Amino acid sequence: MTPEDRTTTSGRERTAPPEKPTRRPRRADLLAAAAGAVLVTVAAVVGTVIQRANGSLHLNWPPLYASWFPHLGPGTPAALTVAALVIVYGPPMAARLTWRALVPAAWATAMAWTWSLALIDGWHTGVAGRLATKYEYLTVIRRFDDLGPAVRDFTHHILNDAPDHWPAHVAGHPPAAVLTFVGLDRIGLDGGAWAGIWCITLGTSAAAAVLIALRALTDEVTARRAAPFLVLAPAAVWAGTSADGYFAAVAAWALALLALAATRTVRAPTAAALASGLLFGLTCYLSYGLTLIALIAAAVLLITRTTRPLPLALIGMAAVVAAFTLAGFDWWEGYRLLVERYYQGAAAVRPYAYWIWANLACTVLITGLATVAGLRRTLVAAPTALRPTSTGLRRRPLAALRRSPSGRLALLTLAALTAVLVADLSGMSKAETERIWLPFATWLLPATALLPMDRHRHWLSAQAALALLVNHLLYTGW
Repeated sequence: MTPEDRTTTSGRERTAPPEKPTRRPRRADLLAAAAGAVLVTVAAVVGTVIQRANGSLHLNWPPLYASWFPHLGPGTPAALTVAALVIVYGPPMAARLTWRALVPAAWATAMAWTWSLALIDGWHTGVAGRLATKYEYLTVIRRFDDLGPAVRDFTHHILNDAPDHWPAHVAGHPPAAVLTFVGLDRIGLDGGAWAGIWCITLGTSAAAAVLIALRALTDEVTARRAAPFLVLAPAAVWAGTSADGYFAAVAAWALALLALAATRTVRAPTAAALASGLLFGLTCYLSYGLTLIALIAAAVLLITRTTRPLPLALIGMAAVVAAFTLAGFDWWEGYRLLVERYYQGAAAVRPYAYWIWANLACTVLITGLATVAGLRRTLVAAPTALRPTSTGLRRRPLAALRRSPSGRLALLTLAALTAVLVADLSGMSKAETERIWLPFATWLLPATALLPMDRHRHWLSAQAALALLVNHLLYTGW
């Protein structure tokens, strides 16, 4: 809901009554989406000029890490079918299904969408071979046969000039990332196929996690409105198959459990808080940059006006930190060496002046034009909630924002947007953010709940068309 498209709902209602058409806000939505499309176009044109001039971007199809490769594949019919079904039946089903049915249905449908997109490139190229390239985790599995020494010596192989240096993705992450695939190998789920299945299955569960968090933090109506957009996200192009999709799910469940613990809408809030902390700790040891998830966690506590889950969550995080530290891995040393390694490669010549805004074009591509329009409504909803009342200017603006579901949603999505901007300004994300920023992009998608219901099918069509075009016209790397 938004102040521009008002509805009257009670906490028990599952659907909102028909909204009164308002041309001005909807025209503004289209203008925002058009601005997003222009940003992507300009990034592509300027990036191509830079790359052809001096090759400093190290990309074939800027701003994406991709190559021009129009193609069809075995996943094409399935992707078209899933897209059509979600566009036609997604909004009414999201409104009518019981909550217990909606959450697993969203996960299953997100999985079907991601699998079908991955299989457009075929089984080997799209799934089984993705995590088995020379840059990826599976190439070093045997070096972890003796686990203790491998973890203790992990930082000794990060730099490019170090003996037996790690491949790019292993060096670029703390050891929990590669240890995930070592664990799969140890239980007999070895090879790229099982790694791909793991990442798609776990990664798509982020849709369910965000739904649960939205219901706890805003209301059920808002969560239901966002559900089809969480399922049909263009981000699925990169989530299947990418370890970053798996990272996004771990972070999403950490935040969902924190929301449940903070709102006490779960039978065992103490267990939820502790589990949230454990997952937050794991998130930090999956990717250095995901420490920025703390900004979204802070928004969760701000929305719920409580720090009650914090002590247990911190205990859970401390347990993960202690485990890796006692095993011999120094997170801060690893991060310091990663920064040095980062500038030993393409990042040394990739121009910051281009990527500081071109990264945002990548974010438009993974979240879609519907999310851009939703974020416009988010930015409108926040100041609207802070307008003066009949008794004068509100002295507690955050309290005013928390008063309505749209205000609480605004706080959540603005926190995710802040995390994206901080990552962007850091200079540690020059290119490839369509994959790296998946954990943050997941929390921008709920802004689509603010779009008017009678336009949801139109916006879902735009989301699906973007994903289908990218996956059929380009070959995305990593």
